[in-house]
Amino acid sequence: MNVYDFDETIYDGDSTRDFYFYCLKTYPRILLDLPVQGWNFLFFALGLMPKTAFKERFYRFFRRIPDMDTAVSDFWDKNFCKIKPWYLVQKRSDDVIVSASPAFLLGIPCKKLGIAPPIASRVDMHTGKYTGENCYGEEKPPRFAEKHPDGKIEAFFSDSLSDTPLSLLAEERFIVRGDRLVPWNEYTPSVFSRIKRTFLSPSFFRFLLIGVLNTAATTVFSVLYNRLIPSAVPAFALGYVTTNVLAFLLNCRFTFKKRPTLGRFLKFALSYVPNFLIQCACVWLLCGVFGLPETLSYAAAAVIGVPVTFILMKLFAFKK
Repeated sequence: MNVYDFDETIYDGDSTRDFYFYCLKTYPRILLDLPVQGWNFLFFALGLMPKTAFKERFYRFFRRIPDMDTAVSDFWDKNFCKIKPWYLVQKRSDDVIVSASPAFLLGIPCKKLGIAPPIASRVDMHTGKYTGENCYGEEKPPRFAEKHPDGKIEAFFSDSLSDTPLSLLAEERFIVRGDRLVPWNEYTPSVFSRIKRTFLSPSFFRFLLIGVLNTAATTVFSVLYNRLIPSAVPAFALGYVTTNVLAFLLNCRFTFKKRPTLGRFLKFALSYVPNFLIQCACVWLLCGVFGLPETLSYAAAAVIGVPVTFILMKLFAFKK
């Protein structure tokens, strides 16, 4: 048999996301859940909530849909055309879909394709409640083995390296990029993909939150020091140093999950040197050349250095 992921693999897009926007347009009342969804997303982005728990709480909008069977059927009447042509050409009756999307959502397209019901996340279509874990990453091989204990995978297709555990069970495996199939071992993530993986990660969001707190503290201390020191740059430098010890302890505890040591603190301080020089130059430019207020210059300078500092800390100060 051949095994496929579904979203962005044989389906052009993310079916769960498309279904949500379809429901948003058809049943606008689900907007009432948006504040709670946003709050839960914040916790998930910071790595404080598991993916299964976040998705379960996101799916609470299911409760506001009066007839879910009709909604799913109507959705696929409009979106089945997004099944990719390359898959339709090579489709076989023994194909198996293994996906993180809700199983009830993928039942109709699998039936229309003439293949077996999907192996997917077990989600109650009326409440959004999960039975078991989200069918993602490491969860996929045991779920496949449960359904096909003696199953032999000839070829596996996915758009994501997160499916590596399941791909290792296949004789051949391919990464799907649009309509292009790339042998797994020949695939190299694009620069954009690597940037996205770095900066759309829980560790970066935690670093960003600490950075916001540190920015506010740096700005306050710099303004206070500026009352004693007439020059903006030395006042900023002193405020910057004052708040960095706290930033180091917070990043050890929450961002990189490392024990604070003198060696790490020294590397942490060195990681901030390029950031410090960039920010001093920004303060000089914004305040000294363009004449912007000191407070605005300090805050802008602190924000500009965030991505540089995160990369240096991840690759140098807190490298595994």
